[in-house]
Amino acid sequence: MKDNKHWLLPEGISEVLPPQAWMLERLRRNLLDLYRSWGYQLVFPPFIEYLDSLMTGAGSDLDLQTFKVTDQITGRTLGIRADITPQVARIDAHQLRRDQPTRLSYLGTVLTSTGSGLAGSRSPLQIGAELYGYAGIEADLEVICLMLESLHLAGMDDLFLDLGHVGIFRGLARQAGLDQGQELALFDALQRKAVPEIQSLVSGFGISIAEGEMLTALAWLSGDGAITQAQQALAAAGQEVQRELEQLSRLADLLAARHPELPVHFDLAELRGYHYHTGMVFAAYLPGRGQEVARGGRYDDIGALFGRARPACGFSADLNQLLQLGSYPQGVGDDRIFAPADDDPGLERRIQELRCQGRQVMKQLPGQVGGARAMGCVRVLERRADDWVVAEVD
Repeated sequence: MKDNKHWLLPEGISEVLPPQAWMLERLRRNLLDLYRSWGYQLVFPPFIEYLDSLMTGAGSDLDLQTFKVTDQITGRTLGIRADITPQVARIDAHQLRRDQPTRLSYLGTVLTSTGSGLAGSRSPLQIGAELYGYAGIEADLEVICLMLESLHLAGMDDLFLDLGHVGIFRGLARQAGLDQGQELALFDALQRKAVPEIQSLVSGFGISIAEGEMLTALAWLSGDGAITQAQQALAAAGQEVQRELEQLSRLADLLAARHPELPVHFDLAELRGYHYHTGMVFAAYLPGRGQEVARGGRYDDIGALFGRARPACGFSADLNQLLQLGSYPQGVGDDRIFAPADDDPGLERRIQELRCQGRQVMKQLPGQVGGARAMGCVRVLERRADDWVVAEVD
């Protein structure tokens, strides 16, 4: 038996056992009910698709994370989804094809080839919501507020928000005339806030001093006063950047009015999902944790290959992580009732009544090993006169 390895799971793959599995299911139901109350319609994209569909838009960033297999029927390459966002974009653009704003929610397992998420999980249970067809910041505000309410429902109250805007960097790069290689090199240095490297890069780009200073300034434009500082440091930027800054400022004001108690940290060098995000990017954090508990942003071009590049924004989280990090109510209906192995019709009627009331009733199997306590039951059904009553386990 010592050499038996059949019970082992692959690294980064986990299973959920009782009672956590039921708690996870309750949280799932409550979150999907929350999204429904906001008008978000539920979709279930497939677990596996043709690779070229998964690698569209947001999916192009996920190539290294995606498991690939060959379809034995067609010979084409299939991908096991590492993110549900591109799939929902396909549903909006190709299947629904609506002109009005469309709100969609989803939940499903994703599989990544390398560890990501809580404890290096390679199979997060991704839950999220997305709003298509509206370009105004009111859509960004709604999505952020829904994300925050989701986290509060999971028992996370001590949150803070990290907020940025990739359009500001994109606009400055276009204004400076950077080619793709220069832009990617600068993007990488900005993510590390490597100021000497940034200064060395911009000095070799052959751009104006003012353009170089504005690009370098992004590395330190972070914190509570970052918007005001950015308005001064980027005063020489073109109309596109000024418009993006104004959007960020207005969203911050709207968010402060809706959630005045929420700490918000601004970071103009935070370019999360840069290769597919086009506007606001945001993430929610818990104090003392360097990894976000939920994240999202705007990705207006994601549906282009499917024929409709509609405005889009959304957020996602790992349901397993929400359950582990939140203080979701622990009561999962473990007030089990043990019923004896008796064929009395009155007992069957009583069991049915209790189950219809939402109570858990576990009936003893003839000759089984273990009684009420061994089966985790705290109450039993006992015959008293002509009735069956619920009593405490002795």
